[in-house]
Amino acid sequence: MGGNRKRKREQERPTIHPNNKYSENPPDFAHLASLYPSFEPFVQYSPHGHPRIDWTNFNATRELTRVLLHHDHSLNWWVPDGQLCPTVPNRSNYIHWVDDLLSSNIIPYTNSSGGKVRGFDIGTGANCIYPLLGASLLGWSFVGSDVTDVAIEWAEKNVYSNPHISELIEIRKVQSNANAPCVEGLQDKESVLSGKINSCRSTDTEVEPLPPLPLDLHTCENKNYHGPPILLGVVRDDEKFDFCMCNPPFFESLEESGLNPKTSCGGTSEEMVCPGGEKAFITRILEDSTELKHHFRWFTSMVGRKSNLKYLISKLWEVGVTIVKTTEFVQGRTSRWGLAWSFLPPIQKSSISLPNKNNMSFVLEGLQGQHSAINVLEAVKSYFSLHGLSCTLNTSSFMVDVVASKNDWDSILMNELPIINKSINCQPAKDTSNICLRITVFQQIPGTLLVKGSLQDRNSPLSVDPITSYGEECVLSLCCRDVLLG
Repeated sequence: MGGNRKRKREQERPTIHPNNKYSENPPDFAHLASLYPSFEPFVQYSPHGHPRIDWTNFNATRELTRVLLHHDHSLNWWVPDGQLCPTVPNRSNYIHWVDDLLSSNIIPYTNSSGGKVRGFDIGTGANCIYPLLGASLLGWSFVGSDVTDVAIEWAEKNVYSNPHISELIEIRKVQSNANAPCVEGLQDKESVLSGKINSCRSTDTEVEPLPPLPLDLHTCENKNYHGPPILLGVVRDDEKFDFCMCNPPFFESLEESGLNPKTSCGGTSEEMVCPGGEKAFITRILEDSTELKHHFRWFTSMVGRKSNLKYLISKLWEVGVTIVKTTEFVQGRTSRWGLAWSFLPPIQKSSISLPNKNNMSFVLEGLQGQHSAINVLEAVKSYFSLHGLSCTLNTSSFMVDVVASKNDWDSILMNELPIINKSINCQPAKDTSNICLRITVFQQIPGTLLVKGSLQDRNSPLSVDPITSYGEECVLSLCCRDVLLG
């Protein structure tokens, strides 16, 4: 029984981005070993004959990255011992998500580079993976910044080793502040916990404004960023970019970062640690973006903690952004989130095209005792009832059915359905054309709830992704508000 539940959960996990080269054909270790003798010693075989590599061996993961970049992308690449070694499918997902943002035409083009997309990679690292992938896959041009001599030296080597794209990439040295802590590398430590590469994308969500959280950007001086310049002082006055991207230092200390015993992708302390962690670092990107709002169509960053994502979304609305987008990347058993925002006026409100799915789930963590499964379900019911949607709460099954027409669902997702200021009779609608979203809440451990949304009609013209993601923001918003009022 438990095995069936486990298989079901695995089937419901997000799928790799459909444009990712590895979405249909994951890396074949045996085939690569037959083509690249240098990779062959790192390939082992299970008792059933399945090829695998030792993810705790840095040399193995580095050689895999080198081989994949050469075989699938015609790129020559290398990094010295100890530097961060990125996994190619995972990093490709971020590139494709940014491409989705640009292709959606929500924010108009602003640069005059003849239609060529231009990006800025904050903390490109010795591996220079994002500029290399962006240039080779999509023909984008890049500026990649970093502050360490090692990162600059090897990033330039990796660019010059690929003359067919070298003219598209500029590596820019950032001058470190004399009295600032050393915060040099800005890439994350990879986490690959299975015997295969599993880089996934979940839902892309346009985030509506949430109630402001009771947090101050300058609550604690030690939590503020005091490192080298990030965007201000690095981006030139006459420069315009379509986007910036960043894997921030996720951790505040080496103790916090730890070392994953099941994987070894390298990474120095400078690449993983920053005083104040990712929250302080991305907050500085946010602050810089208010001064450079007309220099970029999109500002984007990876986020490692869901709690930080909610904080940052709240702060973004406070500084006057016009749009916020989020997505989720799943790496093995580790989730990262993508955060994007812009200050430019949108020319249309449309969602990024996604594969239709009938099931979607997310986890609420760190909840206070008063936020039980029933409390959350009642909050969801009350919220959707305010919009006139018909809903039925089943307390014995810990679920609520929300019923509405497709037009009503489209309107509420676009924030165009008005709030109904009268008593709502929450009974299921009898119109067979209506669409039912079932929201179920399970308590996993105290303070942690699993929320699952599922469309009851498998032939529904809607995808559950945007609906459930909207509900997630709604639930978190209500919980935060309850904490403030409580």
